[in-house]
Amino acid sequence: MSALILNQHEIEELLPMDACMDVVADALRTLAEDQATNPLRMGMPLPGEGVLGLMPGSMESPASLGLKVVAVFPSNHGTKYDSHQGLVVLFDTTNGAPRAILDAATITKIRTGAASGVATRLLAREDAGDVAIIGSGVQATSHLAAMAVARSLRRVRVWSPNEERCAAFASRESARHGIDVQVSPSARAAVEGADLVCTTTSSSDPVVRGEWLSPGAHINAAGSSVKNARELDTDTVVMSRLFIDRRESAVNEAGDYLIPLAEGAITESHIIGEIGELLLGRCEGRRSDDEITLFKSLGLAVEDLSTAAYLVDRARELGRGTEVEIGGIKDGFDGTDHPR
Repeated sequence: MSALILNQHEIEELLPMDACMDVVADALRTLAEDQATNPLRMGMPLPGEGVLGLMPGSMESPASLGLKVVAVFPSNHGTKYDSHQGLVVLFDTTNGAPRAILDAATITKIRTGAASGVATRLLAREDAGDVAIIGSGVQATSHLAAMAVARSLRRVRVWSPNEERCAAFASRESARHGIDVQVSPSARAAVEGADLVCTTTSSSDPVVRGEWLSPGAHINAAGSSVKNARELDTDTVVMSRLFIDRRESAVNEAGDYLIPLAEGAITESHIIGEIGELLLGRCEGRRSDDEITLFKSLGLAVEDLSTAAYLVDRARELGRGTEVEIGGIKDGFDGTDHPR
């Protein structure tokens, strides 16, 4: 058998943000219908601050079986290497043979922004278009692309502590989207007046405070995915109507939720629902123009698998990628299994 290999550049060409948003929405809907298996991610600590993470899963539609394995190296920030390096591997759902191997960093980048785009499409005010991006890395790029699909943008402001990277982001994304991306002098200056706020940082401490938020704002918090780190202060979470991608993940990994919960500032009922449940009409989204809504994103294996399955189908349709011979086909198979 052969397996398809797709690299970073091929994935970027085959996976426009609007298509990925549709794929991720379908995956979250499938998960909420209990037609997918999505165990908690597993992580093996590495020397320093690194982690080797494993995210397995399966889905009934699209029929998918596989995993993402990713090496997270925070020390890569500011270098030519992405902090997340890894692979998404798909297996045939009928015989387990390897079906495809794809660059995980690119899939993670695009599908994470896409999940926030789906949430924004569902929860933000229809007239929202003043965007604050906190952070200037790969997720800042992906989130701005998703916001541009979800809403018509009027103004974009960005802030990150790295002034050089922030300026480069503003210049690059201004040209990409045909809109003036402004560099803000502080996180507060970026957030004040915004009706779409995206946090895409590696910070362990809050970078957004509730007192900065405007009535009716929608927040996508996508930077942290561990229980002892958060990008939002307690006031922000308390004043927001909270939605998540997966309950099991949130109650084990979401510091933005768990820290206010441990402080007694909120209760478990503060989680309104999963985005998949919202897509299925099982919970109520925004109730007024003044309400603040919050999507806490953690990232799920089903998002990776559904995106990878879409990419494989698209690549084979267009004749892209590299096919390699791989798989456990027995030499001289005569219809019987032999003892090992």
